Amino acid sequence: MKVLLANDDGVMAPGIRALYKELSPVHDTTIIAPSEERSTTGHSLSLDKPLRIEKLEEKIYACSGYPSDCVLMGLGHVLKDTRPDVVVSGINRGANLGQDLYYSGTVAAAREAAFHHVPSIAVSLVFNSVTEDHLYPVAATVIKWCLEAGIHKVIPPMTLININVPNLPLNEIRGCKLTEIGFRRYSEEIHARIDARSREYFWIAGIYEGYWPNPNSDCEAVSNGMISITPHALIDGSNKDYSELALCVERLNAKYFI
Repeated sequence: MKVLLANDDGVMAPGIRALYKELSPVHDTTIIAPSEERSTTGHSLSLDKPLRIEKLEEKIYACSGYPSDCVLMGLGHVLKDTRPDVVVSGINRGANLGQDLYYSGTVAAAREAAFHHVPSIAVSLVFNSVTEDHLYPVAATVIKWCLEAGIHKVIPPMTLININVPNLPLNEIRGCKLTEIGFRRYSEEIHARIDARSREYFWIAGIYEGYWPNPNSDCEAVSNGMISITPHALIDGSNKDYSELALCVERLNAKYFI
């Protein structure tokens, strides 16, 4: 299977390297990722300036643009003659839960692929502190299992899959759950500062205050030590059929977690 990897943390980020290490021995895997960090850039495209792409290693490319640019460079240039079977974006450094997916460059890369009718998955590692060990290989293994289970084959058109993996050893994860998008609460703090030239500047400093209670949400699943698998419809989700996706999640649980 041909797999294109992208992200928003940059081509050297440990998350995408863990994915590549896990997937490349079993799939024809290519990385096209930003040459610098592009976190929280949302669905930006470089329409007002040229893009540059550099081959760093065999099948590993750095692109000067945003995550969505990286996917377009893959589909329209690097892999135009060998279209990928699936795009996997991540592993993001931190959660993409609830409405945060609308800010996420990681999710934007998967969304861009879905717009071009390529099955796509965004994956994030959810941790509570930057000082704790970040278990990217665990999340990479989960994605390998998802692809082996054929999850990319049961994603409805114009839909992406957003996966959040708790930062736990595999033997402590309580399984997978098909979820819906939750809502995370943030304060509205703005911190004012004065620079060396006595000019005022500001930091957006909203603090996470928890999530709305919803037993079916991605937030709740991860809080309970489960892998959240959330379909995100891009155009109209009212008539989407997720029954095959639900069966795939059941197979994953039966094989690996129960």
